[in-house]
Amino acid sequence: MAEKPSVLIIGGLGYIGRFLALHIHQNELASEVRIVDKALPQLAWLAPEFDEACAGSKFVQADASREQALARIFDRADGKQWDFVFNCGGETRYSQEDEVYKLRSLGLSLAVGKEAAKRGVKCFVELSTGMVYKPDSSPSKEQDKLKPWSKIGVFKLQAEEELAKIEGLNLVIVRLAHVYGPYASQWVATALCMARVYKALESDMKWLWTKDLRTNTVHIQDVTRALWAITGWYTTGKKANWDEKTMGKVPTFNVVDKGVTTQGAMANIIGQVFGIETSFQGQVISMFAKLNLESVVDDVNDELLGPWADLLSEAGITRPGPLSPFMEKELLKDTDLSMDGSRLEKIVGFKYEKPQISKELVEEVIESYKKMNWWP
Repeated sequence: MAEKPSVLIIGGLGYIGRFLALHIHQNELASEVRIVDKALPQLAWLAPEFDEACAGSKFVQADASREQALARIFDRADGKQWDFVFNCGGETRYSQEDEVYKLRSLGLSLAVGKEAAKRGVKCFVELSTGMVYKPDSSPSKEQDKLKPWSKIGVFKLQAEEELAKIEGLNLVIVRLAHVYGPYASQWVATALCMARVYKALESDMKWLWTKDLRTNTVHIQDVTRALWAITGWYTTGKKANWDEKTMGKVPTFNVVDKGVTTQGAMANIIGQVFGIETSFQGQVISMFAKLNLESVVDDVNDELLGPWADLLSEAGITRPGPLSPFMEKELLKDTDLSMDGSRLEKIVGFKYEKPQISKELVEEVIESYKKMNWWP
C-alpha cells in the first residue's frame, strides 16, 4: 500500500482548519499532520472532539505571515517535505482596515505559497471565497467575471492572482460559499443569534432587500470532504480531465451545495426553528437602508446587543462563547453570493452529502452551541 500523505494545515484552529484536521484524524487519511495557528488551542473555543486532532504534539504555535517562522512551520524531523499544504489561514473578520487583510491574508498566503514552492510540496490548496465574483443573474462558474464585493474578497483575489505567478507552486484554488455547520460562529450564527433575541422580544424578524437575494451555502462536512477529494485528484494524474485551454492554468473549484440558498429560504427555516414571524422590509425601507447602511446597521446592533447580553446573563453564561448578533455592514449588502458547483462534481467526481440547508441541519447547529454552553 502506498504511504499515506503528510499534511500541513495553516490556520488549523480556524473553523475550516479544525474540521479538516478532524476529518483526516477520524478517517486516518494521513501519515502525519501538523496544525499551525497563531492562536493557542486553549483559547480557540475548541469542542472536546477536536482535542486529539488539533492539539498536543500535532500543534505548532506560529504566525505564518512572518518569514522567520517559516522554517519552524515547514521543517520536519525526518527532513522530508509535506505532501499537502492547506492554507486555511488569513483574516476572516469583516470590516477591518485594508492593512490587516494585506498582512494577515495576502501576506500570509504569499509567504506560505513561496515556501511551499521552494520545498516542492505536491499540492498547495488556497482557500478563497465566492465573494470574488461579479454577481450575475445566473450562478457564477469558475471562469466567470470577477469583481470582489467584500474586503475579504478583494484581498483573496489578489492572493489567488499572486500565487498563480509563483514558479513551481502546485496550486489549487477553492472558492467557498457561506460555510455553516456545528460550532459555526459566522454568518449563520449571526442570523440565529438575532432570531433568538427577536423571539425573546416577541417581535417579528424583518429582513432587508428581498427573499430572492441569493446567499449560497455549503455544510462544513462537505467542505472538508471536498478539500480532501481535490488533493487526491490533483496528485493522481489530474491532467487527464483538466483542460488548461478552456479551464485555465490553475485548477479552481467552487464549493457550494445544490440548494441555491436564498434569504427567503433562510427566513423560512429560521421562522420554523424559532416559531417567530419573518418577513421582508418593503422597497422604501430597503432603499433608505441602501443609502444609509452605516446608520441602519448601527441601529440594529444597538437594538440587539443589550438584550443578547441579558439573555446570556439570565442563562447563567458567564463566559460567553464566540457567538453574537452583531451585524457586519459588509454582510448586509444586497449582493448575491451565487455560485455554480458543478465543476467539482464533474471533474473530481465529488458528491455532496448535505446538498441543501434544512431545518434539521440548522437545529443541529443550535444543539452544538448548547453543548458548549454558548446558547441562552
